Amino acid sequence: MSDPLGGMCSVDLDPRLSPSPVVPGLVWAEGVRVVPSSLTPPFLLPLLDRVRQAGEDFVPQAVRDSVRAMLRFGRYKPSGRGKPASEFLLRAALAGEFPRVNGPVDVNNAVSLESGLPASIFDADLSGRELLLRRGEAGEAYVFNSSGQSIDLEDVLVVCGRRDDAWRPCGNPVKDAMATKVQSGTTNVLAVLYAPVGEAGSTLGSWCIRFAELLSLHCGAARTGFWTPSSD
Repeated sequence: MSDPLGGMCSVDLDPRLSPSPVVPGLVWAEGVRVVPSSLTPPFLLPLLDRVRQAGEDFVPQAVRDSVRAMLRFGRYKPSGRGKPASEFLLRAALAGEFPRVNGPVDVNNAVSLESGLPASIFDADLSGRELLLRRGEAGEAYVFNSSGQSIDLEDVLVVCGRRDDAWRPCGNPVKDAMATKVQSGTTNVLAVLYAPVGEAGSTLGSWCIRFAELLSLHCGAARTGFWTPSSD
């Protein structure tokens, strides 16, 4: 599965996922500016107000249940510290503690909060532009923060980037790898939205468009694009 602009980037599904519980949306941007967030971005303010007014029902319970069902597999249970990132963001917004990191990550988190879908964003030059969605294997793990904490990836839906002819885990719907995170020198990004099969429909494309627009407007991206299965 490839993006619609000349195969610059792609996301494939491991055949072992069949039948797949997830429909991925791929968003890319080139020439972004990465500026640390000292203040709440203007596009985020009205969203946070809407969340506070609606409470937990801002993201319908049915959507939250579908996302958890998408992740539940084998030994992995999407609860506690293993909750999908979209749930962490909703709770943070309600508590007045929504994270501000940098431009592209703020966009990623805003779209995840508004859609109720987990999302990952990577430095495309660190992850590689070919991505693969599969289950994490026994013994796989990666560090996800600057403190050196790691996450066990067994049975988790994992995005892998192709580097040096090998697939290396770089993200999942809970926490992304430190090694491929957006940083001050990042200029090109790839993002994945994880939509449950039953929730994708036409809305996934709309969220990818929103994601790409914000990367352009808020991060100064020179070029953006997106792909969903319905784009083919």
